[in-house]
Formats: sequence, C-alpha cells, structure tokens
Amino acid sequence: MLTSTLKSLFAVSENYPELKASGNFKDLQNQLTETENFISSYRETYNQTVLDYNTMIQTFPNLLAAGIFGFKEEELFQAASEDKSSIKL
Repeated sequence: MLTSTLKSLFAVSENYPELKASGNFKDLQNQLTETENFISSYRETYNQTVLDYNTMIQTFPNLLAAGIFGFKEEELFQAASEDKSSIKL
C-alpha cells in the first residue's frame, strides 16, 4: 500500500515541476532514501544474526542442547520480488 502511494506521489510530482523543486519535497525524498537505507541495513543485520544462530545450533556441543530444548532453524528474510525494486525518484 505504501509503495503504491509513493509511486502515485512521484507520478504527480512529475506533472508539477514547482512541487518537485520544493524544499519540502526534496526533504521527503531524502528521508525516504534514508529510510530505505536503514531498512536494507537492518535486513542485512537480521539475516546475519539468523545465519549465525542457525550455524550455532548445528555445531557441537550446541546441537545437543538445541535438540533437547527444541531450537529450530530460522529462515532468512527475503522480500517479495515486487518489493525489491527501488522507487524511481
């Protein structure tokens, strides 16, 4: 829903050059870029943590405790293909 709203917003901005040149609109674009970078960074951190966890529960002696206490492998986060495309500004 957010992606479609942003696409609509940027489509409208193409029709109104004075909006695109506005300082507030440029600030919005910068904030969106920063937010996208934060999300990407945290996704990488999450996936690295899951990878470390999965490796830990598969190595001896941790695998013994993992089996006893029922620790299971976790899946890495993977965004849907339509969510991977970046928004064109």
